[in-house]
Amino acid sequence: MTIVVAIDGPAAAGKGTLARRVAQDLNLAYLDTGLLYRATGFSVLQEQGDPSDENLALAAAQNLQPTDLENDALRHDEAAQAASKVAVIQSVRDELLAFQRRFAAEPPAGKNGAVLDGRDIGTVVCPHADVKLFVTASTEVRAQRRLKELQDRGLDAIYAQVLKDMKDRDARDSQRAAAPLKAADDAVILDTSDLDIEEVIAQAKSIISERT
Repeated sequence: MTIVVAIDGPAAAGKGTLARRVAQDLNLAYLDTGLLYRATGFSVLQEQGDPSDENLALAAAQNLQPTDLENDALRHDEAAQAASKVAVIQSVRDELLAFQRRFAAEPPAGKNGAVLDGRDIGTVVCPHADVKLFVTASTEVRAQRRLKELQDRGLDAIYAQVLKDMKDRDARDSQRAAAPLKAADDAVILDTSDLDIEEVIAQAKSIISERT
């Protein structure tokens, strides 16, 4: 039986770290769905194209491979800007939705299941996932985490601005018309505000064990 674990939540809640560790510990395939749009946009840039061009963006999405998500360049601002351009193209969104569902249904490398993290996995991408977790934390805690992440990368950052950006992004994600950020009705809420990563992982694995 293929196990599908959907992990959703706002930025800097810890869902990515949790998803990677759960996948590793349970020998499941892992997909960071947020990188799909970055990889698509970055692919267009690599061909000297405009990510806003629907034909180019759709072709890039159609040719996307899981290994393309391993490129460290996807973490840079250039890829983020390109992602914002391809993400508004409906045909690209449809193609990447199909990519995510194929990944969940047929995990690569012969894995027995998949862990997908994002913002609409449990509600839109995999509404029938075996386990749904919604990972969250207070806005202030998440802003502190993001600040540290930026500083560790050698970037100048101010807490007040990071906090404002976090609140603005939360509002956009939760209020958008298409696939807004929200917990699925049958998701288990994991508040990581006062937990370290090992405690979160232990709780998540216990929930997955109970439900599968």
